[in-house]
Amino acid sequence: MKKIYFASDFHLGVDARRSSREREQQIVRWLDAIKKDAAAIYLVGDIFEFWFEYKRVVPKGFTRLLGKLASLRDQGIPIYFFTGNHDMWMFRYFEEELGIPTYREPVVRELMGKTFFIGHGDGLGPNDRGYKLLKKIFTNPLCQWLFERLHPNFGIWLANYWSGKSRSGQNPKKARFRGEEGEWLIAYSNRKLDSMDIDFFVFGHRHLPIDFTLKDGKSRYINLGEWMNHNSYAVFDGENMEIEFFENENGQVFGDSKVEQQKA
Repeated sequence: MKKIYFASDFHLGVDARRSSREREQQIVRWLDAIKKDAAAIYLVGDIFEFWFEYKRVVPKGFTRLLGKLASLRDQGIPIYFFTGNHDMWMFRYFEEELGIPTYREPVVRELMGKTFFIGHGDGLGPNDRGYKLLKKIFTNPLCQWLFERLHPNFGIWLANYWSGKSRSGQNPKKARFRGEEGEWLIAYSNRKLDSMDIDFFVFGHRHLPIDFTLKDGKSRYINLGEWMNHNSYAVFDGENMEIEFFENENGQVFGDSKVEQQKA
């Protein structure tokens, strides 16, 4: 039986519970494990801690992942890449070199008879105006042109330094599920149901594996978690959509009682 796989937030380029190199090797092992039954693979943002494509330069490293993705595409497995807030400066490298389409906004897809709303999830909440303004600046062509004028040695160092400073105040051990009222992507998904008929909302960005039944009692919000601590991903077989864990026996899915009853 063919399956569709979703994963996000590898954040390659920064060390966490494992080093970035070890995590990359682990992700390659996961891709090897799923390739036998993968109908498609969706990489839903923040695959890299930072990425900027100069005209003739891309960031150093990640050769194991890029090589594996190229091999999977050569085997005919469709792969789709969504930019996140850390790798929004992905342009056409994946499309031209690997044959992997790149999406910068959420998309709606019919997959195996179900309707999916797929996107990284950054900037979709009602608040966070500071980030939304920052994203407009970062995605402005003039600002991108100005950044490109920096030498890659300095530009990539500066971006990684900035990213490290923003992450230094985060404690993954304190991450918790905030419930229907506190999870702004759940609120966003519920609002979308007023105008769209969606079976699964699939996001990353939140860094917590979440499976939550939405207000209509049947649509589900799926957050893919991340690979710095959880090693979580989602898989859809045409009937069931489940969050699973790779090389993590203690993985925990957060959500509501309806979802837990469905899994029991």
